[in-house]
Amino acid sequence: MATRGQPVFNVYPVGNYSFGTKAPKLEKDSNVNDRLARLKSNYEKGGMRRSVEAILLVQEHNHPHLLLFQLAQSFFRLPGGRLRPGEDEVEGLRRKLANRLAPTNPALQVVWDVGEVLSVFYRPNFDTMFYPYVPPHITRPKECRKLFVVQLPERCVFAVPKNMKLVAVPVFELYDNMPRYGPIISSVPAVLSRLRLNLQFVLPAVPPPPQQQLQSQQVPQPQQQNGYGQHQQQDQHFPP
Repeated sequence: MATRGQPVFNVYPVGNYSFGTKAPKLEKDSNVNDRLARLKSNYEKGGMRRSVEAILLVQEHNHPHLLLFQLAQSFFRLPGGRLRPGEDEVEGLRRKLANRLAPTNPALQVVWDVGEVLSVFYRPNFDTMFYPYVPPHITRPKECRKLFVVQLPERCVFAVPKNMKLVAVPVFELYDNMPRYGPIISSVPAVLSRLRLNLQFVLPAVPPPPQQQLQSQQVPQPQQQNGYGQHQQQDQHFPP
């Protein structure tokens, strides 16, 4: 049973979801330095940057996995992005999720059930460092980034930009792994302790007769497309 005050969060099997592709979403910056320069320019015009990101969970092998965008071989990113001036946080996150993951077919649109804020991070300076608090000597943080938990429907279709991969990373791999995933993504396992994860399962099919079962074991299984579930084991760098 859930602890009093601990929300119940359903996590469905990855096999419940279908993954397609759509037109690529080009990055505005070619490298980290360009990104930081644009951050500084925008700060001088409009003040602190506000960003929202989504924690999307699926389950596989009886363990929760986090959905991340992987760009090239080095960058991992939570779905989300920068808010427009004056934009509502929840509506802004829904807009970002639709832009990055929703199919172009209106009949397959996803209803994004945005839940509570699980954590808030601040960027004190024009660099890549984030903290889950504002340091005492900082009066004007350069960015505030909020992580919302988003309840996925039991089944839906995702469309991933062709220049990205959508990967499912087990939560145990993220924990205390800042060199690979950065301070924000590596903190997700800790903030998930605020929820009671209710792992859902698919009922097993009726097993075939022994002879048919033996033949089916000899057929190679197709590989998943779009890079889903694939993540490199070499040292990586995280985006700002």
